[in-house]
Amino acid sequence: MPPDELTAARQDLTADCGRCVGLCCVVPAFAASADFAIDKPAGTPCVNLLPDSRCGVHGQLRERGFPGCVVFDCLGAGQRVTQDVFGGADWRDDPATASAMSAVFPVMRQLTELLWHLREARTLVAPGPLRDEVEQRLAAVEALAAGRADELAALDAGAHRREVGDLLGRVSEAVRRDVPGRARDRRGADLVGAALRGAALRGASLRGAYLIGADLRGADLRRADLLGADLRAADLRGADLTGALFLTQPQLTAAVGDPSTSLPAALERPGHWAPAPGARRR
Repeated sequence: MPPDELTAARQDLTADCGRCVGLCCVVPAFAASADFAIDKPAGTPCVNLLPDSRCGVHGQLRERGFPGCVVFDCLGAGQRVTQDVFGGADWRDDPATASAMSAVFPVMRQLTELLWHLREARTLVAPGPLRDEVEQRLAAVEALAAGRADELAALDAGAHRREVGDLLGRVSEAVRRDVPGRARDRRGADLVGAALRGAALRGASLRGAYLIGADLRGADLRRADLLGADLRAADLRGADLTGALFLTQPQLTAAVGDPSTSLPAALERPGHWAPAPGARRR
């Protein structure tokens, strides 16, 4: 499947805030930190949430101390919960609705992330038993995401994540098996602040690796498996992530990059990354 087709296949996994009721600003809890300027208990609306369910400081989140909000992406879970599960209801309608939405939203967010990765996996393997298994698992997760509120609230999302994770691991191995000059795997490695400038990481598994603040300038990350890798403040300027596996938009948004960073074709360059030389900042 060409990159533009993968983008189209993920269209319903793109957040549509106009069809949501600000669930990401209500359901999660966050504590005052480098990511959030204030404390907010779970199920309590953020002080910046407007009556129309929009964020009052959306254009200034980083400047106001809310970079954690910038990197969050529900992958379409918000509109699914609001429109499909609750028929357009608002958590403001009554306490029961608010409670039910709070229970369903985190589960749906996990399911939309699984759908994001499974739809990519479907494009990576040739027709055969492994491809059939991906198709079956994808259909099963789609069916779960279409469930009723009570079914979703009772769902053991963690168990499904583990099952899908195992499948994605086998897809990853099949894809990376014949990568020329494949680097050694560093799955789950603690690489916080690591000096990896120009590192040859092509085809390596960096699944779940801690790359917070790592210097990856000019690194070769082609066909690397980045499922769940923590890229917060990782410096990707000049890095080559062409064909990187299971990378999400939030991971990129949490990192640092510039116009010389090569990305998988189905992902977008974050707006806050350094502009091209001579480009005018707004």
